[in-house]
Parts: sequence; C-alpha cells; structure tokens
Amino acid sequence: MSDPQILNWRRIDARLTTSGQPSEAALGELAALGVRHVINLGPHEHERALIDEATSVAALEMGYTYIPVPFDAPEEAHYQAFCAAMAEHGDAPVHVHCIVNARVTAFLTRYRREVLGMDPAEARAPMDSVWRPGGVWATFVGDDDAVGDEHRYAGRDFLAPVTPSSAAPSRSR
Repeated sequence: MSDPQILNWRRIDARLTTSGQPSEAALGELAALGVRHVINLGPHEHERALIDEATSVAALEMGYTYIPVPFDAPEEAHYQAFCAAMAEHGDAPVHVHCIVNARVTAFLTRYRREVLGMDPAEARAPMDSVWRPGGVWATFVGDDDAVGDEHRYAGRDFLAPVTPSSAAPSRSR
C-alpha cells in the first residue's frame, strides 16, 4: 500500500508516522497501514479539523488521544501529555497529527532529543523538512537563536525537499 496523501505526511520509523490533518478517507488508509492509535495535537475547533474525529477513529478500531495545543501558546503540560501518550502505546504503530504537522514536528523534535536521546540535528530533521519555527515555538524546541524570527515553511520560505504530500501550508493554523 502506498503512503496516504495527507499534507506533510512523514514516516519517522516503523512505528511512527506524522502529518497534517487527515481526511476521513486518510484515516482509513492509516488503519490499513497498521496504525493502532492516533494522537491529535490540533484543536477540534480549527476549520480544517474533522467534525468528530474521535468517533471516526474509533469506528476504524484505533485508539485516540486528543491534546489540543493552541498554536500561539504551546505549554510544558502539553508536551508532558504527549510524552505520556507516546509511552502508553509502547511499540504499537502510532500516527501523530495536527493541522499542518508543525506542532507535531516541534513536539517530536523535543521527544526524540529528550526522551530518546537522539543527536539534536537528527532529532530535528523531520521538523526542518516541514518548517523552521520562530517565537514561542523556537523557545519550545530550545532554539534560542530563532526566538526573534518569523516561522518559515518548507517550499515557501526556505528551500527544503518538498514532496507531493508536503505542499506548502497556508499561514492559518
């Protein structure tokens, strides 16, 4: 089976995939790939969010964890909830998404560096393929040099590999 056509789809390893907001059909594709649990960091109120994602995921016999992270205010409590959700599912295949895969890749950068002990550049690679955060998100990932910068996005504000599933997101979250 081919990879789902979801904005900014990324396969991180055999267990973990990430993306922007999946459609109903894409959720079915994730289940067919063997995903057993979905973690959503995007707010249900967002215009791109599914109307009742939890029910859609449950109907596909996958688990669902909802950790709504305001784009302008990520908090340590959100990150701790994310780490707990990742730990809870052990080796089961997990898909983590938000609206454009910005929140997720920032959380994943910290998780891979702090929890998995990866080299910082390797831990950051999935994020760098989607965006390079400034402001509160630069602070969140520990990039003090970029705190005063604007967010930059792959394919729009900087050159990075852009695949059909990683087309440039709009500025809205």
